[in-house]
Amino acid sequence: MTTHIKNYNTTKADLKPKWHVIDATDQTLGRLSSKIATLLQGKHKPSYAHNLLSGDFVIVTNGDKFKVSGNKLLSKKYYRHSGYIGGLTEQTMEDMLDKFPERVITQSVKGMLPKNKLGRKMLLRLKVYTGDEHPHEAQIKESEALVQAEVELSVEAKPKAEAKPKAQAKPKAEAKPKAQAKPKAEAKPKAQAKPKAEAKPKAQVKEINLATLTVPKLKELASSKGLTIPSKARKADIIEILSKAD
Repeated sequence: MTTHIKNYNTTKADLKPKWHVIDATDQTLGRLSSKIATLLQGKHKPSYAHNLLSGDFVIVTNGDKFKVSGNKLLSKKYYRHSGYIGGLTEQTMEDMLDKFPERVITQSVKGMLPKNKLGRKMLLRLKVYTGDEHPHEAQIKESEALVQAEVELSVEAKPKAEAKPKAQAKPKAEAKPKAQAKPKAEAKPKAQAKPKAEAKPKAQVKEINLATLTVPKLKELASSKGLTIPSKARKADIIEILSKAD
């Protein structure tokens, strides 16, 4: 019997975004950005849907205290263009941290998100702050309350099964006495050998039909009997000579 399992598709009603707080102090920029991008897209959830805004909100504190490897503070450059001729502006990471320290993490995460409307909405859920404080305490408390309620509902939905009493061990069956060995049957006397049948006399050799033989065969037969046959003798003459000899 075949069973059909209905596929589950995530809908907007199932989306319940949470709030995450990440401290960027002494964290590598690239690894931190990839972690944030995963949370914004919702790929850490089993209900992830690429066509929905299934990610969470992310708050980054101490957004200017991350670390980078090598000489990226001077070699990494950011560009923007005003749209006019000669309107290209170039900035190093060091200059960007001095003027707009929140933009470094934002630009790094932006490059890891989808390049469409959904990706731009995901980026709006990223909140970067240079200090330890942020104005989202109320949202975090609400998110924690929702998580706690979900845990309580899941616990109530799965009550623990009562422990079943262990079955009593069955008494071992008494060992049956071994059956006595049956006496061996007496050996039957061997049957007497039947006398061999007398040999039948061999059948007599059939007479040769001379009419069926060819002329060379007739001549060989005649020569074996010591008869002389003329070289120009016909078949009828040879048969007549052989029949007279017999």
